Amino acid sequence: MQKNKILKGLITLSALAAMFCSAGVQAQTPTNVAQNGAVSQTDSSTKLSSGDEKALKDMAQANINEIAAAKIALKKAQSSDVKAFAQQMVEDHSAALTKVQAVAQQKGLALPTKPDAKHKAMAAKLEKQSGGAFDKMYMENAGTKDHKMVLSTLQNDTKKIKDPDVKALADAHLPVVMQHLKSAQQISMQTGMSAGK
Repeated sequence: MQKNKILKGLITLSALAAMFCSAGVQAQTPTNVAQNGAVSQTDSSTKLSSGDEKALKDMAQANINEIAAAKIALKKAQSSDVKAFAQQMVEDHSAALTKVQAVAQQKGLALPTKPDAKHKAMAAKLEKQSGGAFDKMYMENAGTKDHKMVLSTLQNDTKKIKDPDVKALADAHLPVVMQHLKSAQQISMQTGMSAGK
């Protein structure tokens, strides 16, 4: 029964990811779709505001950090629920990163390409863990704490976004991040791990 709840949650998460993927498609117009399928509603020569740039960089960094941690979890997690969560993180955050990169490329904005220093340090700590200790550390940090931080950052960034393409990305990211946080909290509770409050 517990597995059914988790599977149901992951199916819901997949549906949200599909919705997230379709949001980028809906934002495209036939005359502005670049060869790589990226969204371009505004002229790429239009200068992004500092709020737009920060939002794009924050979204890219969050996705990069989550992908890196999830790839470690796919190798080291003991719990099948944690592995399933990690797989979903790789899939959802890879798709989201691709969309952020496409918009940033059209706008002429360079994005980060590697995890930030904080997450590199966390990855080193995760690599030293195994079994239940690894699962707990991964779910507390990449699962719960990071998604809380990303949600807060994204909500703050959204208030300063002016570009419609960047706004569409942020609006599509919000429900996915909220669902990831909810799933992480549920897995942590169901497996007896701390919810990382």
